[in-house]
Amino acid sequence: MNLDDIFRGNGVEIFLSKPDDFLKIRETLQRIGVASKKDNTLWQSAHILHKQGRYAILHFKELFVLDGKESDLTENDIERRNTIVKLLLDWKLATIKDLEQIRYQAPLAQIKVIPFKEKDNWNLVAKYSIGTKKRNFDNGEEF
Repeated sequence: MNLDDIFRGNGVEIFLSKPDDFLKIRETLQRIGVASKKDNTLWQSAHILHKQGRYAILHFKELFVLDGKESDLTENDIERRNTIVKLLLDWKLATIKDLEQIRYQAPLAQIKVIPFKEKDNWNLVAKYSIGTKKRNFDNGEEF
């Protein structure tokens, strides 16, 4: 593994177009995921992670991997994450080094984007919460 790889091979590293785009991206990602129309619930698929001054978009199952937890991450999960990254690029909220990173994408039909003006009509659910300190019991390090 590359020592420069702070995300341990997970996610797609992005570059913000403007410093305040972090909050825009975080809010936007809360409105993108897999939806259940019968009860208007949307499960957030991807998150933005800020670590050591760098940013990455990760599927929530990749965050479990970073935490050392069990994860059933699939190719389709990665393809949906890549489609979400492509949307952020299209909306000019971010850039990436190499488009080859997101070459394999899921069809847009697999992803629901809730317009900002409709978000109050939906139950937005995150299956992962960034920001709580995790402890690596192997070496006592907190991250």
